[in-house]
Amino acid sequence: MGFMGVTHIKAYRKIPGCHLAAICDEYRLPVDGDLTKISGNLASSEQVKLDMTQVKAYSKFDDLLQDAHVQLIDICTPTPSHPSLVIAALKAGKHVVCEKPMARNSQLARDMVEAAHATRRFLLPAMCIRFWPEWVCAKNAIARQTYGKVLAARFRRVSEAPGWSRDTYFKGDQSGGALLDLHIHDTDFVQFCFGRPQRVCSSGLSHFSGAIDYVVTQYQVTGGAVVFAEGSWIMSEGHGFNMAYTVVFENATLDYDLARGVDSLKLFEKGQQPRTLALSGEDGYLGELRHMIEAIESGKPPTIVTPQDGLSAVEICEAEERSIKTGQPVSL
Repeated sequence: MGFMGVTHIKAYRKIPGCHLAAICDEYRLPVDGDLTKISGNLASSEQVKLDMTQVKAYSKFDDLLQDAHVQLIDICTPTPSHPSLVIAALKAGKHVVCEKPMARNSQLARDMVEAAHATRRFLLPAMCIRFWPEWVCAKNAIARQTYGKVLAARFRRVSEAPGWSRDTYFKGDQSGGALLDLHIHDTDFVQFCFGRPQRVCSSGLSHFSGAIDYVVTQYQVTGGAVVFAEGSWIMSEGHGFNMAYTVVFENATLDYDLARGVDSLKLFEKGQQPRTLALSGEDGYLGELRHMIEAIESGKPPTIVTPQDGLSAVEICEAEERSIKTGQPVSL
């Protein structure tokens, strides 16, 4: 019941027909339902206090699996526990949302994909960036060639070292460092927009976790656009978190920077004055979880992100790590 668990609860509470039936935490179960002190890298004024007369509290995952009222289980635990929890939930007949990365390595992620296929349950890797309005805007513009062909694209996701859950994040053999826990969002978005890269060429370093804490990757993609992404956990204290992208089309440049606040998304279109795009729509967490609820209600599996997408993102990150370690491009 950490930061991401609370973030997901806030989203579920906004989805009609969705009832939070239970919470489960083996280590620090908030039996009073008070989640107000849990925080992470995204500020929020919304306070969460659950009515525990309406929500069951489990300290053992096996007990949760036996709850017949639960149709969907949302896994927000540290990465090393994802495979065993996800596979157990799928085998118990539950649909599953799993926070990113799916697993610490691609073989474990592949086991999860195979379990979803064998049990015929839905598994949604929580690649929330695919659902964020500013990224949906970029995806649609690229797919529809709204401003012509893409010439270049740059994605950036940087932060100081995580200030929470350090027992996991600071152990790279468990978290995968910034490469697998943070940068994977942009790796996934690259494959979402341009298809699975044919080759990656990466530079990076390990600073404190023992895994890759800083990475810059150029992706060779179909169509020939110059595409690269930067991910970091090594920004100095006080820097906080920032995410940004720039997509250069033949006839326009679309530029997003979280730090600009209400002017975060700007369009520089040929022959027109630069303008800020004010987008409506729900945030990525709500978008991904609504997509999963609607899939369960319809009986049709999620399509915007699939288990195979989650596996592929891990595979690409592994290729990036090999490129960093060998100093050579790595083909996929």
